Amino acid sequence: MNTTLSIGIGLAGYLVGAVSMARLVTKIFGGGRYREGPTELRLKGSDRSMHLETVSASSVSVQLGSRLGFLTYLLDVLKVLLPALILKYSLGGYYFVVFAASAMLGHVFPIFHGFKGGRGISTAYAGLLSISWVGFLICSLGGMLIGLVAVRDMWTAYCAGVWAMIPWLWFTTHDPIYLLYAVFVNIAFMIGMIPETRQWFKIRRENKWNDTTEVMQLSGMGRGLLKMARKMGLVKPEDGR
Repeated sequence: MNTTLSIGIGLAGYLVGAVSMARLVTKIFGGGRYREGPTELRLKGSDRSMHLETVSASSVSVQLGSRLGFLTYLLDVLKVLLPALILKYSLGGYYFVVFAASAMLGHVFPIFHGFKGGRGISTAYAGLLSISWVGFLICSLGGMLIGLVAVRDMWTAYCAGVWAMIPWLWFTTHDPIYLLYAVFVNIAFMIGMIPETRQWFKIRRENKWNDTTEVMQLSGMGRGLLKMARKMGLVKPEDGR
């Protein structure tokens, strides 16, 4: 790959990723109802709450409802996926991977908004989707299912799909560049997740509380998986509403 072109694509990817779809959606459709800052997520069945310290699809979903939350998620995916696919099929090589990784970094740490963005799960999956749509389905749905059914842990259910990208891309492609991409987005994702991770493990220590369905309500994909799990009898009917 051409070094100068790679640097240019990386910079473009960062700037595209730094465009906050959450802020655009809430400005256009929020009617002034969205409050930027820590978003309180009440934990059902507990007297505790978590604070989402993001401006993201999750915070939009909590404050303004699932429809605008899903719209934000979809736009976050498309802002990475469409340019990545154009690069993949026009230039070839790994330029699209450079773009996707840089866009992930821009999404989590956007220069336009004081480096305060989302956690990057949508952009991580967008990059994976540009590499392998099968991998996207296996990792995203499989990761949530493992967290929801096997581990029954809210934090694991949210993170497992991103973690699964590492073994999936290695064992299915044996391509070190794809592996490097998976490791890079996991590092960015877990750094971004530090505030919520600290809160979650503090709650688990103090309250012994866990409701894996709570986090699933934050995304369209999660709600779809809950409906599927309810039909299969894997969760209680009231949990998958």
